[in-house]
Amino acid sequence: MKQADDIWTTLKVLTWTTGYLTEKGVENARREAEWLLCAATGLDRVGLYLNFEKPLNDQELTGFRALVARRGKREPLQHILGTQEFDGLSFEVSPAVLIPRHDTEVLIEEALRVVPHAKTVLDIGTGSGCIAIALAHRLPQAVVVAVDLSTDALVVARHNAERNGVAVEFLLGSFLQPVAGRTFDLIASNPPYITTADLADLQPEVRDFEPRLALDGGQDGLDAYRVIIAEAPDFLNPGGWLLLELGAGQDGDVEALLVKAGFTGVITAADNAGINRVVGGVLNTVHL
Repeated sequence: MKQADDIWTTLKVLTWTTGYLTEKGVENARREAEWLLCAATGLDRVGLYLNFEKPLNDQELTGFRALVARRGKREPLQHILGTQEFDGLSFEVSPAVLIPRHDTEVLIEEALRVVPHAKTVLDIGTGSGCIAIALAHRLPQAVVVAVDLSTDALVVARHNAERNGVAVEFLLGSFLQPVAGRTFDLIASNPPYITTADLADLQPEVRDFEPRLALDGGQDGLDAYRVIIAEAPDFLNPGGWLLLELGAGQDGDVEALLVKAGFTGVITAADNAGINRVVGGVLNTVHL
């Protein structure tokens, strides 16, 4: 923000910042400017509107400039603010984990629909812990286990479980290896599904700031699905469900993998944009 002799009121700061962020390619620039200013001033968005003509003091301006500079470099807003809301809960986020997306809430809703009385739940590749923690919150009778390959991600996930007052067992390891010998009523996962070739074309917020481990799904984006779907039957109780989030256009391929592995009653569920976002199937017999 340019230094000026005139007074920087709330409205003037918001107007300038909206233009600046727009020039930097940030979507929803006005709303993001408001969130950043809320963080710098301690006001909520209603408070901003009630104080449009109020000048910012030097401390507020200095803090706000630092936040805007970070966002102008396309650092995700959630990293700057430190949290993201998901399924009505607040989650700490950092570059160690994928930022929770509201699209993933479709997975939570489908889990509650198909396994409303689940007693044992497994989340594979938990990241921030959003899936495991949301399910633990919505299914208080369930024992919830979450696995991740990243020790840094598990630190964040454990903090988020404490933050939201739920009990989740977090285990370090690859796919289903950490839960050998155990079985579950529900296995849920949001695996990496971006093709390796498409990673370079992602928005800078994702490409440059989120963990590649949580994004790179291999040549066709389905590497993790093949492993999870092939191994899951050995870890599901009879009548247990496997639910998977996926990328646009991947539903047909993932459905075929489920059927090949012996799953029946295959379902799909769309997000608010009409994209098939979740695919799942039920295991009706003991896997041999």
